[in-house]
Amino acid sequence: MRHVAIIGSGPAGYYTAEAAQKHWGDDVLIDIFDALPVPFGLIRTGVAPDHQSIKAVSKRYEKTALTDNVRFVGNVTIGGEVSIAELQGLYDAVVLATGAPRDRQLGLPGEELGNIFGSAAFVGWYNGHPQFAGLHPDLSGRHAVVIGMGNVALDVARILAKTEAELAGSDIVRHALDALKASKIASITILGRRGPHQVMMTPKELGELMHLERASPRVDPADLPDEADDAVLEPGLRKSVTHLRSFAAIPESVHADAAIEIDFDMFASPVAFEGEGTVQRVKIERTVVDAGRASGTGEFYTVPADLVVCCIGYRTNPIPGVPFDEREGRFANDEGRILPGLYCVGWARRGPSGTIGTNRPDGGSVVERIAEDLTAGAIGKGARLGREGFDELAAQRGIDIVTFRDWKKIEQAEEAAARDGAPREKFVDVQAMIAARQSR
Repeated sequence: MRHVAIIGSGPAGYYTAEAAQKHWGDDVLIDIFDALPVPFGLIRTGVAPDHQSIKAVSKRYEKTALTDNVRFVGNVTIGGEVSIAELQGLYDAVVLATGAPRDRQLGLPGEELGNIFGSAAFVGWYNGHPQFAGLHPDLSGRHAVVIGMGNVALDVARILAKTEAELAGSDIVRHALDALKASKIASITILGRRGPHQVMMTPKELGELMHLERASPRVDPADLPDEADDAVLEPGLRKSVTHLRSFAAIPESVHADAAIEIDFDMFASPVAFEGEGTVQRVKIERTVVDAGRASGTGEFYTVPADLVVCCIGYRTNPIPGVPFDEREGRFANDEGRILPGLYCVGWARRGPSGTIGTNRPDGGSVVERIAEDLTAGAIGKGARLGREGFDELAAQRGIDIVTFRDWKKIEQAEEAAARDGAPREKFVDVQAMIAARQSR
């Protein structure tokens, strides 16, 4: 019997478990650990709450979770309550699937001002992550600035712009919905250092901006290259640029009638945040793009900003005893191998890139590496206690494990508390989650 520990219960974790089952069948026992009492990681707290069709992929992970040789082990901090070295002594292989939950910093003057947030924090706030439930962003100002040209920036802008009715079928948490209902934001500026041909936004997400009830997207026609230049783009990007061209063609009368304007400010690199105690302006340098790289022109201007959300990428959280690549913000690894018996997968391996589905072949690849190392005798020497050994260790330390069956009780409580039309009302406090498990 092989014993595998996977740290992280998001897409990368469950795709790795699925691949391990496919490779070893009934001859493997897999424990999937998470610091939270609830599974699914990015699906629960990262995917936009109004994208329920994307969140539905968790049903696939649930099928894996409910099989006899896979166990969810929630409410356990690996690297805190239990060390990586201890897990390596219990399991044939330990796979880090912890994602990249920490915001990258811009490192600009004024970044310490109030009401400036990273996207991990801001998205976690409206998605109900316990770490960010108490964020309390101030939405009483008129001007929001979102920095970044990827889908996360679009998610943030869209959530800020939507009406309560448009969020009715989402699982946005109550404290965020109440704050957004009272929001006074009238303009949202999306800043990007490069131009239309370098955006990372996908067509579906851009297209959603055309259907918002009270918001109108704007692109300066002068920022668009010659339409003939679009022919060299790959099809997805070409569709995205087509959406940007449609935004540029929206009549001024439409913008004038919109309660909220979403302005794409391209070739614009933030260089400083300004304000008294809290942010009031963003200082920007105009850029030019050459061979896909942006450089400053020396031309500066400011845009008003009562709220700033920086959507510029993520970093993996280091774990004591695990080699870490500070420059890349992920675990130091060679095709998923970190140390003998220690591996990484997903964003923890490659950085924050790709879609949810990208993690599936990534999970298969790391299982192949584990199998190769087992065959070569590089790992797996001597009997491992695996799950039995961990349970004994947890009992000794008084660790309160939350199982998948417990999670289903928490989920039932969330569904029972849902407002009309919503799929659930998430618990935003760990102790409340645990209490819900015990009370049902």
